[in-house]
Amino acid sequence: MQAVLNFPNISPEIFSISVFGIELALRWYALAYIAGLLLGWRLVVRLVKTDRLWPGGRAPMGPEQVEELLTWVILGVVLGGRLGFVLFYKPGYYLQNPAEIPMLWHGGMAFHGGLLGVMVALILFCRKHGIMLLSAADALALATPPGLFFGRLANFINAELWGRPSTVPWAMVFPGDLAAQCPPGWEGPCARHPSQLYEAGLEGLVLGAVLLFLVYRRGWLKVPGQITGMFFIGYGIARFFVEYFRQADYQFITPDNPIGFALHWHGIGVTMGQLLSLPMVALGIALIMIARRRA
Repeated sequence: MQAVLNFPNISPEIFSISVFGIELALRWYALAYIAGLLLGWRLVVRLVKTDRLWPGGRAPMGPEQVEELLTWVILGVVLGGRLGFVLFYKPGYYLQNPAEIPMLWHGGMAFHGGLLGVMVALILFCRKHGIMLLSAADALALATPPGLFFGRLANFINAELWGRPSTVPWAMVFPGDLAAQCPPGWEGPCARHPSQLYEAGLEGLVLGAVLLFLVYRRGWLKVPGQITGMFFIGYGIARFFVEYFRQADYQFITPDNPIGFALHWHGIGVTMGQLLSLPMVALGIALIMIARRRA
C-alpha cells in the first residue's frame, strides 16, 4: 500500500470573537499578508538607511517615504491581486456574478495581478515624489520574497492550491471533495504533491537568499534595475517549475485536456501559471541587460 501523509488538522482561523452578533475572525491568510508586508517594510527601511549599497552612496528615499510607500503597495496588492484573479482565472464566472468581485473573504487572489497592481502603485508613487523608479523597484523586489513565503504557507494551512496526484513518499491527502478526485484507476487514497510548500521554499527562501547575496555581497543595488530583473527571472523560473507539480485550475481541465493546460497542442502545452511566468523571465532578462548597458 502507498505510504501517504495525512493533512495536519490546522484551522484556517487563529481565533474568532463575536461582537454584537457579528463573528470576527483572524485567519492565517490575513496574518500572512500582514507579516509579509511588515517584514518587507522593515527590510526596505534598513536598506535605505545603508547608503553604501546604493548608486553614488545615496539611498533613493528616506525611511518616512517608505512608510507612505507601504500604503500604496497594500492597495496595489489587494486591488491588483483580486482583479488579476477575476480576469485571468474566472472571467466568465465573475461576468455573471459581478457582485462577488469585491468579496475578498471568499478567497481568490492572483500573484501576477498583485504584481501588476504594485507596479502601477510604484510608478505613481515615484512620480509624485520624484524618486528614481528602478532603485525603488529594486527595494520592493528584495522585500517581496518574505510575503511570498508566508503567503504560500497560508495556502497550505487553508488546504488550497494543492498539487497533482502523486506517489512520492511525502505525498499528502488533502481534505475536501475536489482534492479526493484522482484519475480513474487510482489505487488507495488520493495523495497529492504539497506544492504550496515547494513554492514557499523556491519563491520565498531560495529567491530571497539569492537576492540578499547579490545585494550585500555583489553590490547589485548600485546598478538600478538589476535586482528587479533578477526577481522577475527567479520568480518566473520557480513558478514555471512548480507548475509541473501543482494542480491546474479546474476551469481549464476538460476530458481532452486532463492536465489543465491553458494553451496546448496534441498533449503538449503550458498552464496559465506558466503562461504568465514566461513574460516575467523575458522582462527580467531585458531589465538586467538594459541596466548593465546604462551602467
